[in-house]
Amino acid sequence: MSLRRFALLAICVALAACSKVNQKNYSQLKAGMPKAEVEQLLGSPTECSGAAGFSSCTWGDQKTFISVQYAGDKVLMFSGKGLK
Repeated sequence: MSLRRFALLAICVALAACSKVNQKNYSQLKAGMPKAEVEQLLGSPTECSGAAGFSSCTWGDQKTFISVQYAGDKVLMFSGKGLK
């Protein structure tokens, strides 16, 4: 394996290990938590949508994700999949 490929692989592994989409962070989510506190914990969401005072934001991808639903700027519900 060339040095360049090894370095690229090492960077990818390091980035995956640093993901904020994990069981530890998921367990810190609480109903009523402000949106700003969730984003401080998980970082910027991958995508958000909403209407009429309700919104839903997701962090991660289709295999590993955390999804948070808000009423106003407070956590209403949350779920996760594939967390380690």
